[in-house]
Amino acid sequence: MIETSARLLKLLTLLQSPRDWTGAELAGKLQVSPRTVRTDIERLRGLGYPVDATRGSVGGYRLGAGGSLPPLLLDDDEAVAVVIGLRKAAELTGLEESSLQALTKLEQVLPSRLRRRVNSLATFTVQVPHDEPGPLFDPELLTQLTALCRDREQLTFDYLSHRADSSRRKVEPYRLVNWGRRWYLVAFDLDRQDWRTFRVDRISPRIPTGPRFTPRELPEDGDLASYVSRRVSAAAWRYRATVLIHAPADTVVAQLPPAAGTVEPLDDHICLFSTGSDSVKALAVHLGLLDADFEIQTGPPELHAHLQQLAERYDRASRAS
Repeated sequence: MIETSARLLKLLTLLQSPRDWTGAELAGKLQVSPRTVRTDIERLRGLGYPVDATRGSVGGYRLGAGGSLPPLLLDDDEAVAVVIGLRKAAELTGLEESSLQALTKLEQVLPSRLRRRVNSLATFTVQVPHDEPGPLFDPELLTQLTALCRDREQLTFDYLSHRADSSRRKVEPYRLVNWGRRWYLVAFDLDRQDWRTFRVDRISPRIPTGPRFTPRELPEDGDLASYVSRRVSAAAWRYRATVLIHAPADTVVAQLPPAAGTVEPLDDHICLFSTGSDSVKALAVHLGLLDADFEIQTGPPELHAHLQQLAERYDRASRAS
């Protein structure tokens, strides 16, 4: 019985690799007869593992997708990666309970060598805390939205803005983007005929969905991470400024994080930088990253005063040196 169980585990490990195995190949790997391989395949199927068989001159086996989730076999690195991912998911509001349940089940069966690796990672790594707790969201809603993106079905939903204003939206959903502790839906708003981003925790879908739509070309040439980053940052800016920079746009873009703002080329040597932040100090940090001369076209008086203060401070420091 022990020999048979060990052979089944090895067979299952082979079938989990992304390829087809012929009966002869499996028999050679397991050092048994093709008849024993066929018997073991039926045993796995009886345990709930969907083993698909391909017909033809050669034929073969592979592990398919079934109606229920059977036990999984993970190697050492895969198990550690799953544990780390579950601990991270447990920090997301809305996934705490299911993540902790899965984490408890997995950590109970980890061998001591892997438990030591995981505990070392938890003990000797530090995460910067978030300024505010993340919003509550429903994992089923994320699943529903991704299915609509996949199936290209229109969605009508009620949306609550950051000012607590409610509105009805009809969109073509394309992607979900995770930015910080929040999820955003990137969609084409059919009423406004433009691209929009929506916080998932503020979406209340209406049923039924549909009809299907023909996909459009994504904004930002498909770089939705940068697109959402800029849109989300701009929506929260308290201070804004436009800055003329004496450098090519490509050079400036390489020196700034995507969330800092947008860069518009004016010619081969000059560009216009539109930026903003919740503080003038952060605006000054953006400008300090530039390895070029610049002129502030528009901006709050506090920014001019802060830059003057920094200039005097740097001047004193350079003369003292």
